[in-house]
Amino acid sequence: MINRKTSLISGICVLTLVVMACMINLGGPAFPSPAIPVSTNAVGELQSTLAEAVSSVSSSGEISLSITESQLTSYLAAKLQTQSQPILTNVQAYLQNGQIQLYGTVQKSYFEANAGAVLTAGVDDQGQLKIDLTSADFGPLPVPAGFLDVITTAIKEAYTSALGPVATGFRLEGITITDGKMTITGRIK
Repeated sequence: MINRKTSLISGICVLTLVVMACMINLGGPAFPSPAIPVSTNAVGELQSTLAEAVSSVSSSGEISLSITESQLTSYLAAKLQTQSQPILTNVQAYLQNGQIQLYGTVQKSYFEANAGAVLTAGVDDQGQLKIDLTSADFGPLPVPAGFLDVITTAIKEAYTSALGPVATGFRLEGITITDGKMTITGRIK
């Protein structure tokens, strides 16, 4: 009888240690392929592209900027890494069919799940960037509170820091997302 209790307690202890030692993956949406590489070079390219777009404002005041999936993915990954408890890790941003499709891994305690969200970007009546969450799938986990705020803030920071000194008086005219690129056009008043 004592051996049985000892075996049961030992088994529970071993199971507890195993659970504590590893994450339990709960599934969630599959990441599209191919995976988008994350690099500091892509963040540097984005900063250079932004600087070139601002410095090459046409005489009509028009600005056009193209951002690639690699640049956006790398920027978001770098931005999320600065947070003490990022909502997403292993982030991937796909720019297809008028949508920003975000994928990543969400961790809650000893559980992790793949997550996906579809965002649309547009222009509001004041000529400012508007981002709407179309759908979100965090597997069996609930969508984290503030998810849209964190992602929207990161994208808006990239947008506003890109414009820098010309941000005042800049009016966004359009956003086109297709074939792995997001093209932003606007005009300085």
